Amino acid sequence: MANPKKRKTKSAVGKNRAHLALTKKTLNKCPKCGKTVQPHSACQFCGTYKGKAVLKVASKAKKATATKKK
Repeated sequence: MANPKKRKTKSAVGKNRAHLALTKKTLNKCPKCGKTVQPHSACQFCGTYKGKAVLKVASKAKKATATKKK
């Protein structure tokens, strides 16, 4: 296995890592329910893609029933 002849400088390491920057995810609004959805994917909340129902979504849980009072 090859080994480097000389140590890389800080600037050379920085130039090498220039393409490793994080990018934000692109989010669009679902035209039916208004939730945020990644492009080219079905909405997990209402189950639609391009205006057509493609996923069977279980009944939507309400917040009042989800929180339990002690």
